[in-house]
Amino acid sequence: MKSKMSECIFCKIAKGEIPADFVYRDETVFVIRDITPQAPAHFLVIPTRHVASAAEVADLAIWAAVMGRATEVARSLGFTDGYRMVINTGVQSGQTVPHLHLHLLSGRVFGWPPG
Repeated sequence: MKSKMSECIFCKIAKGEIPADFVYRDETVFVIRDITPQAPAHFLVIPTRHVASAAEVADLAIWAAVMGRATEVARSLGFTDGYRMVINTGVQSGQTVPHLHLHLLSGRVFGWPPG
């Protein structure tokens, strides 16, 4: 039986088994365009190491890599009017892929409260 990690779409993208539109990539994190964008600019910031959700992050270096890269990508893409970062944790919050990922959204006005 295959492990959950071997079935994970983000792990397959990280290994190059599934193509994606990469904006950034290094050994700890990668950034891709979301295939179902919820804003004019919608990117996913994903650690290459499999961690199922934010609730399971034990290594704080993962947070530093994900959050740091998200802000650097926002700056490099010129999101001067603002942006939103969203991390869904668990099924009830809307997490559909069980691998930690941050949604980086920009290009429109976002309402509050969200969802």
